[in-house]
Amino acid sequence: MKRRIASWENGHSAPDDFYGPLLCDAYSTSAAELGLSHGVITDSALLDAAYPASPDDAIRTVGQLWRADLNQYDPLLAAGPSEPAWNEASLRWLVAPDPSIPQPRTEGARVGLGDVAAIKTTADMFAQLDDQFGGDHARHSVIQYLNNDVAPLLRGRYTEQVGRALFSTVAEATLLAGWMSYDACHHGLAQRYLLQALRFAQDANDRRLAGSILSAMSHQATFLGRYTEAAILARAALMGISPVATPTLRAQFHAMEARALARTGDVAACEAALSAATKALESRNNDDEPEWISYFDEAELAAEAAHCFRDVNSARRAVAHAENAMSGSHVRSDFFATMVLADAHLRAGDVEEACRVALDALDLGEQLKSARCISYLAEFRRNLSAAGRSGAAHELAEQAREHRLWIASEQNV
Repeated sequence: MKRRIASWENGHSAPDDFYGPLLCDAYSTSAAELGLSHGVITDSALLDAAYPASPDDAIRTVGQLWRADLNQYDPLLAAGPSEPAWNEASLRWLVAPDPSIPQPRTEGARVGLGDVAAIKTTADMFAQLDDQFGGDHARHSVIQYLNNDVAPLLRGRYTEQVGRALFSTVAEATLLAGWMSYDACHHGLAQRYLLQALRFAQDANDRRLAGSILSAMSHQATFLGRYTEAAILARAALMGISPVATPTLRAQFHAMEARALARTGDVAACEAALSAATKALESRNNDDEPEWISYFDEAELAAEAAHCFRDVNSARRAVAHAENAMSGSHVRSDFFATMVLADAHLRAGDVEEACRVALDALDLGEQLKSARCISYLAEFRRNLSAAGRSGAAHELAEQAREHRLWIASEQNV
């Protein structure tokens, strides 16, 4: 290790994609500020949120994104989402020609189904960490794994069968990277990961997964206040997987549409979408569902409905659904549902109960590292402040002042 450092100091070499990010962490700065050129992306095309034109383009772009993310390339981490990119991606996926994989290669590692299985198992492990501890907990480790272990496989040699399986699994892993980046509120970066994931799913001919990626885009668009785009993305997901749709997928996509419609104030359309989601979920057969959508159950749908009724100012209905939204097995989802319940009580005028539930949410979310969770709490605190001074609010502030999420939300109130 001493020889490595001496070599860097003498200018004979530069830290690679592994050591570069470690140095950035050690000095609390970016790769550019340390003068590290290796792995630092300065190509302005990287900042353009565009749907990849080919599988080779997706492989090249996602590799650049992973390296830039690892090296804390500030323009990318701070980039905002592109509204046209959402529309372009959904349209290009819907009218896409037959899927393709890169032309056979003569160089690179030989890739087999065992390699694909290893990626899947590793990504599932990271997904569990994300669910339990939030997107900011292991996001850097996910990107490092994708860059160091998965990127060489994408550039390797594989048959068409293996290539399809590889692309599907990488699409799912890149979707996870998108969700974690979204949870960390790196919204432009998250959108770019989701765009690459959608292209991989397209070329894997995995329409169900592609629809789920569009649904994730819809979720993010609603969070960012782009409600029209969010509704369009959810509808595109429904339309695009129609021939292979499963009840749970239809339910989840209808719920995403309902979330967007609630924010536009279209109560009738929102309730129609929720009704369609409920009807679809009632007809599901878990044996026929993709494993990665198994989390979406009655509790998850209740949580989505609680969001919707809160947003259309139907506080009592929001309370009723939020009380049924506790899964007990998904920490972050339960935190969101609990905060929505607190918000619904507040909108119903029950400040004391709202504060009690908010404190429960803080206890529940103590282990979460999630900028989205902080934003939910900050919104509640703003609404609580607007409701006026009260003994319950003062007591909540006293009891919550040592909670990490409460402290983190201070600057957003």
